[in-house]
Amino acid sequence: METLRAQKKESKKKTPIRISGAEAIIHCLLAEGVDLIYGYPGGAIMPVYDELYKFQDKLTHILTRHEQGATHAAQGYARVSGKVGVAMATSGPGATNLVTGIADAQIDSTPMVCITGQVPRHLLGSDAFQETDIVGISTPVTKWNYQITKASEIPEIMAKAFYIARSGRPGPVLIDITKNAQFDELDFAYEKCTGVRSYKPVPEPDLKAIEAAASLINNAKKPYIVFGQGVILGEAEAELKALVEKAGIPAAWTILGLSAMDTDHPLNVGMVGMHGNYGPNVLTNECDVLVAIGMRFDDRVTGSLDTYAKQAKVIHLEIDPAEINKNVKADVAILGDAKQTLDLLLPLVKKNDHSEWKNEFDKKYQIEYDTVIKNDITPTKEGLTMGEVIEQINIASEHKAVIVTDVGQHQMIACRYAKFKQSKSNITSGGLGTMGFALPAAIGAKMGAMDREVVAIAGDGGYQMTIQELGVIFQHNVPVKIVVLNNDHLGMVRQWQELFFESRYASTVMTNPDFVKIAEGYHIKSRRVVERSDLKDAVTEMIASKDPYFLEVKVEKEDNVFPMIPSGASVSDIRLK
Repeated sequence: METLRAQKKESKKKTPIRISGAEAIIHCLLAEGVDLIYGYPGGAIMPVYDELYKFQDKLTHILTRHEQGATHAAQGYARVSGKVGVAMATSGPGATNLVTGIADAQIDSTPMVCITGQVPRHLLGSDAFQETDIVGISTPVTKWNYQITKASEIPEIMAKAFYIARSGRPGPVLIDITKNAQFDELDFAYEKCTGVRSYKPVPEPDLKAIEAAASLINNAKKPYIVFGQGVILGEAEAELKALVEKAGIPAAWTILGLSAMDTDHPLNVGMVGMHGNYGPNVLTNECDVLVAIGMRFDDRVTGSLDTYAKQAKVIHLEIDPAEINKNVKADVAILGDAKQTLDLLLPLVKKNDHSEWKNEFDKKYQIEYDTVIKNDITPTKEGLTMGEVIEQINIASEHKAVIVTDVGQHQMIACRYAKFKQSKSNITSGGLGTMGFALPAAIGAKMGAMDREVVAIAGDGGYQMTIQELGVIFQHNVPVKIVVLNNDHLGMVRQWQELFFESRYASTVMTNPDFVKIAEGYHIKSRRVVERSDLKDAVTEMIASKDPYFLEVKVEKEDNVFPMIPSGASVSDIRLK
């Protein structure tokens, strides 16, 4: 009987085929469901590109204009589609140019597989032309990496790469492949990876911890939820909403958690963090139970750890054991996938109404509205503000757009004022804060969700770091919308210089080119707005366009982002002006 079973199992296996390592890589990608790659060819990866040429009907390659653009595009694609993004480059500078995007994906938990070519095995360590130790360089910023030196390793390592990238807390994986391994032949057969020894991506939930958490929530007078991207990655949006509504708990989000819950939900109280909302920050230090879901207590969220939520019992729901007690000590730690742990917690939580406590957030919101928000979105001053641009985008897109932001003042304004009805709608560089992220990430996001409107929002500084990726939009006619909020400064640095360095604007004033002419050079329809009277029409025209569209809006040069928690200060010390 056992022999018969073994024979049946053996018969299910595909008969190996004799192919080159380069072709094997293509077959691995197809087996993992990859249909889109971003990259840039070169000598050490050329055998793979030669095979890619033969599979153009099954696998689309997008030639970015810089390898960094390939990683950011792969990130945008992954964040919107939920699939693993793939980027590919040659050895040496091609590989090192991927590192910024890899580091960004690591800290923001984005599933990505990067494939790099490498010099032949016999030249490793000889300082050969375009040789760099990309495995050594990328080790601190990858979830896993590996150098393939024999063709026979390719199927197993590629399967492992995709499994590790997408499982548990997602992240980037880099596979470096020597040129000889690409040329050599192997007997190819592929099996998807379903587990790796000693790697347990999803911890088993502790039912006693869940019971303890439910008890704290049920007895709380001022419970408060802060949710992060773990809700989105775990596809736990429905479970989060059910918990919030059943227990009547006010809930706030980190910038990577934004869009996990409808921004207009009555119990969604706004954003925490350095430029978050007034109430969610101040009331962190007044709640009696703080429920953190899929977030890592980043320093931009907590401010001074010495004063952060010291009065509260902290419940931390988290998939990565390394994040538990790393920054904030948890009274109850619940390890596991957010969807599973919330589903187990929900039946134990009693239906409740914390209207009186929620009113505290409403009062703080009114203070913030009168002091800050009103002036941001319905200004009376002459110059245009970033906030009113975001508000017009909300209106024109009916809160349905995917907003992809760069890094700086515009990022904080967009995260504060963008409205969302659907998850996976806010794509930004959170932990690393990478200028130049928005344009290539928006390209990837659009290709990952062609049925959705995608709007890239950038400042004049970050935009110019990856402006060459306009070439991708032109070549492939990617109908992404680009908005540059131009204040002729590196705005966020300038704000800090004004507030903390006595207005010494060292190296933050920008002398910018004609952005409209540059976009027109790539045959992208363009428009510039200087007057408020033209803003609504321009934004409406942009959103209605079926083609790529570039919009430059000249905004106030010295328009600061408030509220603001000074670096190292307590969340209670948030400034409104």
